[in-house]
Amino acid sequence: MPTSSTRKSLGQQGEAIAAQHLLGLGWQLIERNWRCRTGEIDLIMQDNKALVVIEVRTRRGRVAMENALASVNARKQAKLLELATTYRFEKDIDEATPIRIDVVGLALANDGTFTVKVIHDAISW
Repeated sequence: MPTSSTRKSLGQQGEAIAAQHLLGLGWQLIERNWRCRTGEIDLIMQDNKALVVIEVRTRRGRVAMENALASVNARKQAKLLELATTYRFEKDIDEATPIRIDVVGLALANDGTFTVKVIHDAISW
């Protein structure tokens, strides 16, 4: 079983790969690991006119991608909605600016390569 530091390292690696993947699609990185009292947003990026709050989930193993995406349960979804609202308020982002919440799943294969899957509008407002 992986240790806490191994999981944290895998998570950080996954966040870096997710950011690079999205930058390659032409998105702009606004913030990484934004924190407030209620939690943390992994990545905040700009995709065209939309501000995108991104939750990154990285897993390894036979069903890694399914496990990564399934780990964004109802509790985590509610937390992401709360965080996105807090971010809008604290950064004084105009109500007309669209914000969406995406989930990026990463699966680490045995050969060390990653598969990336982006789910746009994963959580509805």
